[in-house]
Amino acid sequence: MTTVHVAVPQGAHFLAPDQIVPLLIGATVGEVERELVLQTLARCDGNRTRAARVLGLSVRTLRNKIRIYAASGIDVPAYHD
Repeated sequence: MTTVHVAVPQGAHFLAPDQIVPLLIGATVGEVERELVLQTLARCDGNRTRAARVLGLSVRTLRNKIRIYAASGIDVPAYHD
């Protein structure tokens, strides 16, 4: 069994596996990834640098994903000071 350590924004709440799995069933990997990116951005108040760090992505990769989401008409959390 592998242990995964995830950096979570301060104040974030953890979901139990029985709460997470129903959200994932029937979703594609792309849909799950998009939701993870969008939720992380929201919890980071739209701060792309902080969200990229939490997700383990480069800022460039995150920005590319955001561009694709925005071009598809998906609302992306805006940066809030």
